[in-house]
Amino acid sequence: MGFTPKPWPRKLRSQEWYGGTSRDVIYHRGWMKNQGYPHDLFDGRPIIGILNTWSDMTPCNGHLRDLAEKVKAGVWEAGGFPMEVPVFSASENTFRPTAMMYRNLAALAVEEAMRGQPMDGAVLLVGCDKTTPSLLMGAASTDIPSIVVTGGPMLNGYFRGERVGSGTHLWKFSEAVKAGEMTQEEFLEAEASMSRSSGTCNTMGTASTMASMAEALGMALSGNAAIPAVDSRRRVMAQMTGRRIVQMVKDDLKPSDIMTKAAFENAIRTNGAIGGSTNAVIHLLAMAGRVGIDLTLDDWDRCGRDVPTIVNLMPSGKYLMEEFFYAGGLPVVLKRLGESGLLNKDALTVSGETIWDEVKDVTNWNEDVILPTEKALTASGGVAVLKGNLAPKGAVLKPSAATASLMVHRGRAVVFEDIDDYKAKINDEALDIDETCVMVLKNCGPKGYPGMAEVGNMGLPPKVLRKGITDMVRISDARMSGTAYGTVVLHTSPEAAAGGPLAVVQNGDFIELDVPNRRLHLDISEDELAARLAKWTPREAPPEAGYAFLHNSFVEGADTGADLSFLKGCRGAEVGKDSH
Repeated sequence: MGFTPKPWPRKLRSQEWYGGTSRDVIYHRGWMKNQGYPHDLFDGRPIIGILNTWSDMTPCNGHLRDLAEKVKAGVWEAGGFPMEVPVFSASENTFRPTAMMYRNLAALAVEEAMRGQPMDGAVLLVGCDKTTPSLLMGAASTDIPSIVVTGGPMLNGYFRGERVGSGTHLWKFSEAVKAGEMTQEEFLEAEASMSRSSGTCNTMGTASTMASMAEALGMALSGNAAIPAVDSRRRVMAQMTGRRIVQMVKDDLKPSDIMTKAAFENAIRTNGAIGGSTNAVIHLLAMAGRVGIDLTLDDWDRCGRDVPTIVNLMPSGKYLMEEFFYAGGLPVVLKRLGESGLLNKDALTVSGETIWDEVKDVTNWNEDVILPTEKALTASGGVAVLKGNLAPKGAVLKPSAATASLMVHRGRAVVFEDIDDYKAKINDEALDIDETCVMVLKNCGPKGYPGMAEVGNMGLPPKVLRKGITDMVRISDARMSGTAYGTVVLHTSPEAAAGGPLAVVQNGDFIELDVPNRRLHLDISEDELAARLAKWTPREAPPEAGYAFLHNSFVEGADTGADLSFLKGCRGAEVGKDSH
């Protein structure tokens, strides 16, 4: 493992605020005492910040105040001093234009909350899909001992006897309404069945994917990812996490000790095995950049290419997170990867054990949910990284959610200049489109939307849906929800708003998609492409003020994680000078 715990006891960083008898210390400590804390709590024991992303406007995380109390109980039991701290909460189902616009802002806020306050360790209390990466990014930057506990997925939804997956069935039912197979009244009736308990999406959407990524990275206790939000074992997990962070502080076990290149490789392979969200690509690239690990799209293709998708969950399969938990959850998947030679077994986890020691003795309780390798949903899952003259820096596609017959396809481009252009045209019966065409959506990348919204899984035109067609090749610089499905090429880089080749695709151009050979090609000559790019000009003036200005000025491309460039390479939590 290569990790040696530091000697204990020793002076912790919180004592710069609370230890001694100077005027400055009395200022800090005295104000804290107005909360009724006894003097002996400031005796040098670990102070644990519980960074809580609870918000009434983040429904995925609406139950986290209850979990925070269980974390506090665990911290107290282990001899620590818990302090709950509210942090920026970016909800994908509330924020416009998209929570991704604010992931980096949230990470910056978390980083400074940790750096500027007397925390010796942190519990990252997260759930909704952007809160998990943003808090991990902030923790990676400060490198204070940190551990994740997620809020857990919702219970299964049911509508007229059918399992309803949050997100997945929203897209499915919406298309059914357009195809005339479902009435609007039935759609509204189904709405009530989609979200019937606290928690995140009950599919293998981005929230459950990122919970799995945290566990696969070693940043959460084993078994954390799949426990349903309302299951009592979720509360036990929170309390055990509170206990564990105190010992992590005593040992000085930091994110940089855990989030190694080997750990990121484990996470990438895990993403392939679970049929995880393409959003994990952007988030893991950003997290790796914060911890100083050289992780690229090539690593995603190298590590994930030959990993079979064995978790039979929507949107790739048929079950939901409840069944995944009952089958044994992520530890079973990690064990299967280890048995197949696809796990870096010596990677360290927050428990202080290796990841293999955590999972080697677990049991698969349902082989229809966590499949044998020979019955995998997709023999070569993972995330396919495509390159070519249309995506010089890469684009991604999720094979487990795509249509096999479309993985090699050549079709005529039908172009939408932005999401408003798409919405204005897609239901028009006069639109010149059929199922052989390739739908192209521009200006929805990190700069373009702005923020890179989840609109890449464009709904099909009604006249195609009425034929019984449910999938077409779609290409954009956008993201898509982890709950979505289809032969959808995403994150095309450089993006259109930055003058990438996607910006100059025209109606009638032919595009070739060749997933087995990882190729995405616009069928025009090099000279024609160069001439079009030379004539390209930005569609809109950049914002001049506020966070939008900061975002537009410094956001990087999707191929490197869409982080703000100035937030990389500044790790550490040195105590600043007191101002009093």
